[in-house]
Amino acid sequence: MRMNEKLLKRYLFASDFDQTLSFNDSGLILAELLGVSKEEFDRRATGMAKLNLVQQGAELAYLLLHDPEFHDRVRPEHLYQAGKLVPLKKDIDKLFDLLANGIDGYHFDFYVLSAAPVEIVRSALEGIVPATHIFGTEFKYDAQGRIQRIERATAGYGKVVRLDELQNALQIGPDHLIYAGDGSSDMHAMLHVNGLDGLTIAVSETRKVSAVAQRTVLSNNALAMLVPILEKVLAWKQPQIREFFERNGFLVQEWEKVRTDWLTLSPAEPGLTNRVGA
Repeated sequence: MRMNEKLLKRYLFASDFDQTLSFNDSGLILAELLGVSKEEFDRRATGMAKLNLVQQGAELAYLLLHDPEFHDRVRPEHLYQAGKLVPLKKDIDKLFDLLANGIDGYHFDFYVLSAAPVEIVRSALEGIVPATHIFGTEFKYDAQGRIQRIERATAGYGKVVRLDELQNALQIGPDHLIYAGDGSSDMHAMLHVNGLDGLTIAVSETRKVSAVAQRTVLSNNALAMLVPILEKVLAWKQPQIREFFERNGFLVQEWEKVRTDWLTLSPAEPGLTNRVGA
């Protein structure tokens, strides 16, 4: 294959981590490790978010920096320990291998972009995704291992900046970007990728995200994110996709394609119906 053909078939696949590749928020897991209840963690995180000074998704990073309950107790080893407790979705390793090895001549560079502390994400995905392919919130520590400052937060618009850097470094065309996420912290990245004619995938039914993402895929297996890629990028139909999964050792037992309409109806003002119909 000639070089220009390789470039035409090379894509960047970037995925969020919390509740995209995992089932639980890493902040909650760290809080439980410290003996902080879910209710108390949610209260503190919500308080940080209300300051409007925190990028969406980076609430944990700012709690670790500013909240004494976290700042005075958390060291890098606690972040590493929390990462080992994160329940992951199935077959992330197979997803990484399939994308890296290429599918029908198409090659996908798999990167993880997360607002969570990078130590947590790298610990959780150790032996699955190379550390060099994982970007999260980075801290500067003092000699005692306490957090001094946030060096860089991969949250909100910070994910867009990371995507741009990776796209330039890998020399990938703007319409060859694929982004998968689950929450409001992924909105900036999804809108950015949509504007470049890339592909966006939601893995939750969160209203704001599912309205922005081009496709929504719900599954406890990370390999399910391949479906919209195989459909849009490779232009495969359902029989080809089923055969692909079977060839790789998986049987597609259920596959429901459902379009969801979100409606909120409120009572009309008295007499409004008559006025409209008049």
